Amino acid sequence: MNDQQKQTLLKIARDTVEAVVCDRPAQNPESDDTELNAPCGCFVTLKNHGRLRGCLGQFTSEAPLIELIAEMAKASATGDPRFLADPITSRELKQLDVEISVLSPLKRTDDPLSLRLGVDGIYIKKDRTSGCFLPQVAPETGWSKEEFLSNCCAHKAGLAPNAWQDPETEVYLFTAEVFGADFKDI
Repeated sequence: MNDQQKQTLLKIARDTVEAVVCDRPAQNPESDDTELNAPCGCFVTLKNHGRLRGCLGQFTSEAPLIELIAEMAKASATGDPRFLADPITSRELKQLDVEISVLSPLKRTDDPLSLRLGVDGIYIKKDRTSGCFLPQVAPETGWSKEEFLSNCCAHKAGLAPNAWQDPETEVYLFTAEVFGADFKDI
């Protein structure tokens, strides 16, 4: 993805977050760019001085990437269940950082320890429960591969920490093109 495409997606995310937080209608994003109109999974992460304020996404989409970015920006700003009691305020907007992760397709692995820390994200699923960590979580936490997998099982999927070792647990790997900016600089 080139710099202009990244800036377009960051502007869509920023404009959407600003609109929903200020209770205004959000614009429907449009572009002639074929890459921005391709269906693709993504996550939008919002932080205030490094503190997480919202992060939601989807692994796949039938909708164009630009539409999913707007949808996930809105969801991250107002629908992340971790922050429903402490929503983002309009006064906070200039302090936010926006980070976008454009995802590769998921690939199931039979060898979870084959993941590359800082390169691969993980999606772990068993029965009706699942959880994921984006690739950037590993370097942020300093976890080993085992800790990365165990924390995803225990704290994201609600499974036993060693569930990733169970053959009935599905473990998927993916990569992400990650970019972001300060809200005020977009």
